[in-house]
Amino acid sequence: LNIHIETRLLEREGQAVTNFSEQLPAPGSDLARQALKDPYVFDFLGVGQEANEREIETALVQHISRFLLELGAGFAYVGRQVHIEVGGDDFFLDLLFYHLKLRCYVVIELKAGAFKPEHAGQLGFYLTAVDAQFKAEHDAPTIGLLLCKTKNRVVAEYALRDSNRPIGVAEYQLVEALPAELQTSLPTIEQIERELGQHSEGEAESAD
Repeated sequence: LNIHIETRLLEREGQAVTNFSEQLPAPGSDLARQALKDPYVFDFLGVGQEANEREIETALVQHISRFLLELGAGFAYVGRQVHIEVGGDDFFLDLLFYHLKLRCYVVIELKAGAFKPEHAGQLGFYLTAVDAQFKAEHDAPTIGLLLCKTKNRVVAEYALRDSNRPIGVAEYQLVEALPAELQTSLPTIEQIERELGQHSEGEAESAD
């Protein structure tokens, strides 16, 4: 089991779709890419597959220690629904972190559906605002991470080509997929229902 967990971690590290190589100087671009995963596994939240963005966000903050472990080394939690004001208008960042190794802020936006190109534009706007209002002189440019329920990798790559802000796109899983060898050894829903049906029929006959 430990080997499986370690393997899954290695498989996920550095797999998010990003434009870091174009938008960040080396070697920071490589370090930033390795800091992101795909997918992120949030099986510790205890929420259903149909949970909305706010429900997932609330659960992540309630389980912040586990969330930080899943994000990986270097992430420090700053806040949720962080308020920023731009031109008199109010905006709120889902989750804001600071990465101690990369020396930059990281804005995480949650999307309870599929990735859409306009998500990158919205997040890019937030990154510009954080750079203007939070970033210190010694800080590196703020990085954005879009966590979506699903994504089309090609669509994400195209969307990030036109963005001049460093953004990564990754999926999240509320339930971790089982290894293939375990999937084949476990009964399907249909098999369980069939067994339950046979059991009920047997009890009915005994009662007669």
